[in-house]
Amino acid sequence: MARAAERQGRLAGKVAIVTGGASGFGAGIATQFVAEGAKVVIADLNGDGAGALAGELGETARAARADVSNDADVAALAELARSFGGRIDILVNNAGVGQRPQSLETVGEAEFDRLFAVNAKSVYLTARHVVPVMKAARAGAILNIASTGGISPRPNLAWYNASKGWMIAATRAMAIELARFAIRVNAINPVAGDTPLLATFMGEDTPEARARILSTIPLRRLSTPADIAAAAVFLCSDEASMITGVALEVDGGRCL
Repeated sequence: MARAAERQGRLAGKVAIVTGGASGFGAGIATQFVAEGAKVVIADLNGDGAGALAGELGETARAARADVSNDADVAALAELARSFGGRIDILVNNAGVGQRPQSLETVGEAEFDRLFAVNAKSVYLTARHVVPVMKAARAGAILNIASTGGISPRPNLAWYNASKGWMIAATRAMAIELARFAIRVNAINPVAGDTPLLATFMGEDTPEARARILSTIPLRRLSTPADIAAAAVFLCSDEASMITGVALEVDGGRCL
């Protein structure tokens, strides 16, 4: 039986939502989830990008254009996932925005509000609409994609770091409250990744800027969507059934 389950994939029969799934870490996670047997709803503000990826992944993927900071959009996203697979087994809160390096007092109010709307409020909104479904089933796995910045901040990214620190604290708070419903909640803390957001964090994408980032990572490479997807599959699978409330560093030693 173990061999049959392995052939079917570690997420066989599960229904997942991946926010921010059109590119970067989200696309890597969605792609690997499908490879492991899950049905996946790829949600992104870039609806065309989400649709293109869903088309590549085939009939076990669906796309949804969604602003994860908008309650109505998140409600519609949850309903789409339920209609697609009959339930929601996995929620990956991956959607996020970055901050260009600048001193903390110079960040404008609109940028601050956007950081917390996408990086923090979205976790609250998805919980509002997905947790009741998981509670009814008395099962589920929620994964929040946070950042090493939430535990080991880099200078001049203060409010981004704070938003990811909030996500880590939310992960632990959700985990302890939802454990009695057999819902597990974990986080991943990636180090800087080779994704479209990298230039935002560096201020400019140059060999010199990359070299500065790499000098802070003991393994001397950036994280990749495949790295984060591998960790996500494990944490959302039954193999991690005794793991909840952790924030797993996938960081090449950055936080040592």
